[in-house]
This record gives sequence, structure tokens and C-alpha cells, in this order.
Amino acid sequence: MKSTITLEEVVNKLDHIASPLSPRMPNIKVFSGSSHPDLAQKIVDRLGIDLGKVVTKKFSNMETCVEIGESVRGEDVYIVQSGSGEINDNLMELLIMINACKIASASRVTAVIPCFPYARQDKKDKSRAPITAKLVANILSVSGADHIITMDLHASQIQGFFDIPVDNLFAEPAVLKWIKENIPDWKTSIVVSPDAGGAKRVTSIADRLNVEFALIHKERKKANEVASMVLVGDVKDRTAILVDDMADTCGTICHAAEKLIEAGAIKVYAILTHGIFSGPAISRINNACLEAVVVTNTIPQERHMQDCPKIQCIDVSMMLAEAVRRTHNGESVSYLFSNVPY
Repeated sequence: MKSTITLEEVVNKLDHIASPLSPRMPNIKVFSGSSHPDLAQKIVDRLGIDLGKVVTKKFSNMETCVEIGESVRGEDVYIVQSGSGEINDNLMELLIMINACKIASASRVTAVIPCFPYARQDKKDKSRAPITAKLVANILSVSGADHIITMDLHASQIQGFFDIPVDNLFAEPAVLKWIKENIPDWKTSIVVSPDAGGAKRVTSIADRLNVEFALIHKERKKANEVASMVLVGDVKDRTAILVDDMADTCGTICHAAEKLIEAGAIKVYAILTHGIFSGPAISRINNACLEAVVVTNTIPQERHMQDCPKIQCIDVSMMLAEAVRRTHNGESVSYLFSNVPY
């Protein structure tokens, strides 16, 4: 007598045979460069894993040496390195770390670059000017990066400089949350862009808050120096919220704050994604008529906050951690464009 076998039993047997050879989801490893170890630690704490072992050191001739302290064969590797501090050294260290993981047979290497270096050099604005952001994109690809996660690129077309996937996260959801929690009269405030380039960012925030927006048109004589400013919009008897993607020497932000106070604004807040604060920035903020300067921790801010009581920091580590988790699990990242993960 023939014994009958069901389709379900056949599938179960085939599964049992295939299981030893079936491709496993590679395990995750997160390594930190030396630019922002605190942010990397917050990311792994959120993910519930340990930071990967890596030793970065310099030889006496200032060459960078990187030693990955654990196996990455077949792993899904994430390297956290921000474009801050010693930018060129940190960029070189990132490239070496990517290459070290790639030639050690990592399954995929993702560079998590919260603040993208050389992002302002994104076009030929004068004769013989380099497009360094494109060069950085090329060297990241050549070093072996398979994927880039970054935040608030200075110009979103930088994504097109890469032939690999780039996830450009926005600080906007975290900024909206901060405004609603910390500015009492935000419903009657006005959101202001300190230059025409940031108009799109500001209109998006103004729409989400359902408030008006204004624009400051500026002309530069040369880089890092603002010549003249013209305010377009009415800020009289209102709280003004200046929004920009980065502040370096803070000349633009401080000039804009003065212009807004002259035009009748009651208070001026400045909200910036990347607080670089180089050169005279801190003294300018201390002397400016700004209520608070709010930045994210894409760049280390501990020292800046000690030197300037006006600087406040929004933690975006949970957004980066969630982007890493979703990328690792093959889930959509678009939820993060309009929501803060809790």
C-alpha cells in the first residue's frame, strides 16, 4: 500500500535540507572613527549592541593607521565618522576603515557621515573652482563604500554625485519637536531663512507649523564675509526663528538676527543642523541678540556649550540609529523624513 505525503510535508523536508546552505542575514557591526565617538556610542546603545573594536593611531610622520580588532567576514558593517574637527584626517581615516573592512570580506560597508565634508563646494561658482563634494563622493565609492547615510546635505543634488545609494536624513522632525516644546508663542512666530538657498527648507517647516515665513537676501563679497542683507517679509512684534543647515563663522546668522531685531522682532532664535562654529563664531554668538542657538549633535558640541550658554543641542542619534536598523533589516527609511523615532 502506497503511503501518501502532503505538500506541506514536502516543503518542510526541502526547508530542512536547504537550511544549512540558505543565505543568512549578515550580523551587524558598528565601528566609530575618532571624530565623534560619543554619537557612535549613543547609536549602538539605541541598537542594543556593542561598539566594534577598532584602534586608530598616527605614525610619527602623521600617517593614519587603522586596525580592525574583530572579524567582519560576511558582516553588515556601519562606520560612523562625521566631517568635523580635523576634517582631512577624519576623512582619510574613514576611507582607510572602509577599505580595511572591505578587503576583510565584509558583506556590505555603510558609511554613516552625519555632517558631510566639503558639502559647500558643490558647484563651479567661479572660474577654475573645484567641485570637491563630487571628488569626496568618488573617493568614498572607490574606497569600497556600498551605501551612505548622511543628514541635511548642504545641497541635495550631492546625492547624485554618487553611483551608490545615499540616504539623506532630515533634522526637520526633531527641529519641529524642539520648537513646539521650547518656544511658548510658536503659533504666532515667523520662520526666517537667512539666505535664498535655504528657502525650501524654511517653507517646509513653516507649512508644518502652519505659520508664515520670511526671507533674507544676502550678497557676499567673498567666502565667509557677508556684504549686504535685505529682509523680505514682516516680522514686527513676532518671535523670529532663523533656520539654516549649517553655521560656520556665524557671520550670516548674527547679521540676520540684527536685521530682524531692527525690523521689530521681539525675540530671535537660530536653529541649525550642523554647528561647526569655527574662528570667531562663539564670541559672535555671545555678543549677538539671539535668545538661543539650537544645533544638533551631528558634530560634537560639548566644548561649544561650555564656552557659550546660548547654545543648546538636539540629540539626533535615535534618527541615525533607526536608519541603521532599518537599512540592516531591509526596511523603508522614508518614515524618518517626517517623524522622530521614540
